[in-house]
Amino acid sequence: MTSATSLYTRLARLFRLRKDIHPTLFTLSGLFVPLVLLAAWWGATAFGLVKPLFLPSPGDVIAEGWRQLTEGILFTDAKISTYRILIGWLVATVVAVPVGVLMGNFRIIEGALEPLISTIRYMPVVALIPLSILWAGIGDLQKVLILFLGTFFQQALMIMDNVKNIDANLIRAGQTLGFSNQEILRRIILPAAMPGIWDTFRITIGWTWTYLVVAELVAASDGLGRRIMDAQRYLATDTILFGTLLIGLLGLITDYCFKKTGQVLFRWNKAGR
Repeated sequence: MTSATSLYTRLARLFRLRKDIHPTLFTLSGLFVPLVLLAAWWGATAFGLVKPLFLPSPGDVIAEGWRQLTEGILFTDAKISTYRILIGWLVATVVAVPVGVLMGNFRIIEGALEPLISTIRYMPVVALIPLSILWAGIGDLQKVLILFLGTFFQQALMIMDNVKNIDANLIRAGQTLGFSNQEILRRIILPAAMPGIWDTFRITIGWTWTYLVVAELVAASDGLGRRIMDAQRYLATDTILFGTLLIGLLGLITDYCFKKTGQVLFRWNKAGR
């Protein structure tokens, strides 16, 4: 009875709202669920519960990855896809930051742009592929355009919210000190909003990765998305699963880099969280 009570007490401590836990425990908890899923995947395929056509074994997926690595396919596809992701996201970000900042600070600009941007962000990007080919051809520019369309509109609205969430008292303090609008933007609003904007960058580059297969759907000769689409024709589920997991892994690495960079750049904001 005492042992059960002690276990309950320890579990209750782990599930306290906003309660910090040891970093090692935090890391181990992040590994636990993937390992359980991997064990279930291995068990389902090893004992013949699922046919390989529907779910290849972990060994088959690893073998497919090794084949692509030794044949030089893996690095070629990963390099071109990463290039397209970075360019598409950077172009969207360069445009979204000023648009979002202006919308967050000037009601007239928000009123002019927010209804249009909110409408377009619900439009399916896949439906715009024929138009993107007409506008940008079938080269990398068309892929970048699809990634831009899938990222920009959400990013602009999120940056607008990041800016609007700044404490109004900070802005009034700047006005009291006689700052101009430009000085308030540069010296008060942007520094205060940057931690939130950086989190928006981190989230939206993840969305860009999810649009990769759509971007490489048409007239692409290489790339991770193109490899997955080709594999669907032949029901090569090991290639599909490997490509999907690789895109997820690359997205996770990107997310980790943004997270750690943000922790370094905005240490002063840690206490506020």
